[in-house]
Amino acid sequence: MPSAPRISRRTASGLTAAAALTSWLARPLLSFADEPAADPANGAPPAEETQSGESTPLGNSSLPYLDRIGLQLYTVRDQMAANPETTLAAIAAAGYWQVELMNIDEGAIKIAAIARDHGLAVHSGFLDFNIITDPKREGVASLSETLDIAERIGLRHVVFGYIAKNQRDTADKCRKIADSANAAADQTRAAGMRMCYHNHSFEFQPFAVDSGKENDASPLTAYDIFTERFDPHQMEFELDVFWAKIGGHDPLAMMRRLAGRISQVHLKDLLSGTPVITDESQVPKDAFQELGDGTIDIPAVMRLAKEIGVDECHVEQDQSPAPLESIVQSYQFLKTK
Repeated sequence: MPSAPRISRRTASGLTAAAALTSWLARPLLSFADEPAADPANGAPPAEETQSGESTPLGNSSLPYLDRIGLQLYTVRDQMAANPETTLAAIAAAGYWQVELMNIDEGAIKIAAIARDHGLAVHSGFLDFNIITDPKREGVASLSETLDIAERIGLRHVVFGYIAKNQRDTADKCRKIADSANAAADQTRAAGMRMCYHNHSFEFQPFAVDSGKENDASPLTAYDIFTERFDPHQMEFELDVFWAKIGGHDPLAMMRRLAGRISQVHLKDLLSGTPVITDESQVPKDAFQELGDGTIDIPAVMRLAKEIGVDECHVEQDQSPAPLESIVQSYQFLKTK
């Protein structure tokens, strides 16, 4: 009588955790390495090496990045707070290959370890934005301390991802922030990592005064300042296509304009009929849609990302009544394209 197939510790724990969350997530976890790769033993086609040295599946016309697709953990923040072990197991079971950290702090070290235990790579994380915008504020960690933690985790990308309203309300404030970001990016690069700026939609709201543009009728925005003032050799972008779209811009056009300067992309979809909104606090919860259910051509975004040299793509859905179901739905949409 043939012996039963062996189930690894990671697979067993993943199955148990996923089943505890929802029965339709209860399927075996692949045994992922920290660097995701197609595995013929698990049904993926064998890989061939391209002239650029990258491996691509033979006979596979799937979307780029699907073999290393990430999830920003903010999507499942409540679930992470309740049970990170079970949540990370479910993320892996849903098909994701890596996660992007919400924070770079001591707690993130443990989260990264649990993620890797479930076969999820961890290459990117968000620092406290006040490190750049208000470094003297009480309780704000230093950039050096944060980079030390990022290095211990093994991150490649350190993300500067927000600016408070009182910190961004004039063009001069945004110019100073851009200069501070450049200095932080220099220090990050010296530590062996790269810094990128993640946008929302407030960057596309024109300043009421001080356009700063001579002989130009178009009003100045924070994003104008950042694209012009960020050091293109050090400071990169993590383009969030939802926030660009709701801010009144075509994500594909922005990607072409910033080609070579975007290292990561956030994938999320926008409800049809949503107006332009540049105050993030006014965005309705249902504006955030699972991939494929909105107005953004996500497959086109991913294909263009590959063309312009983007390193990573991460799914994120800021608001959902059922985040775990949402991440499965979004992944399944990508898998069928």
